[in-house]
Amino acid sequence: MSGNGRAIDDAVAARRRTNMITGLRGMRNQTPSGGATAAGNGSAGPEERCDVCGVEIPDEHEHLLHLGDRRILCVCATCWAQRSADPELRPTGSRVVWLEAFELPDELWARLEVPIGLAFFMRSTSVGGMVAMYPSPAGATESELKLDAWDDLRSLNPELDSLEPDAEALVVNRISEPAEYVIAPIDECYGLVGAIKVSWEGISGGDAIERAVPTFFERLRQRSGEAR
Repeated sequence: MSGNGRAIDDAVAARRRTNMITGLRGMRNQTPSGGATAAGNGSAGPEERCDVCGVEIPDEHEHLLHLGDRRILCVCATCWAQRSADPELRPTGSRVVWLEAFELPDELWARLEVPIGLAFFMRSTSVGGMVAMYPSPAGATESELKLDAWDDLRSLNPELDSLEPDAEALVVNRISEPAEYVIAPIDECYGLVGAIKVSWEGISGGDAIERAVPTFFERLRQRSGEAR
């Protein structure tokens, strides 16, 4: 796993640990000790500060991606507005797009060389190409994609051309039945990896992925206003 990938998912996991653990345990309407509910309501969680100016920020806040460090910054509304145009920073994505007619044949999935049925794919300006990331006990494991395999996937699914570099990713969930495909903000993707990491048990992980995935996709559907 790259150090950059670990820096991002550790940051998101630490900032969202209370919310994610709540969802993972299936207690979305309860509050973990000293924390807020998964929906962001209820008692206040641990005090959070803007990573740019240090002002206190609410549980639900904006994120900026530091391109050089590949690090997620939790920021207040003012810093988000004033610093989003900085050359070294980029706002994380905001859209959630469900790809109901997405095509991914088994043969093409094998060529992408992702060892598990859950991954997200982003266009990285720092490496100059597409990368795949998937959960592991250490966080996000990253690998560069073979260009021809990604190009074939794009040919089958032209909507992938709209992926905003660094800010959003294609999430592929082939663990569930039926499979799910969605374009999601990159901070949400790293939040999923962080949620799996903090609940990983033993060598195999236990049921960390099985618990985290439904919560993650339900969160995305709520964010996009879609009911399952």
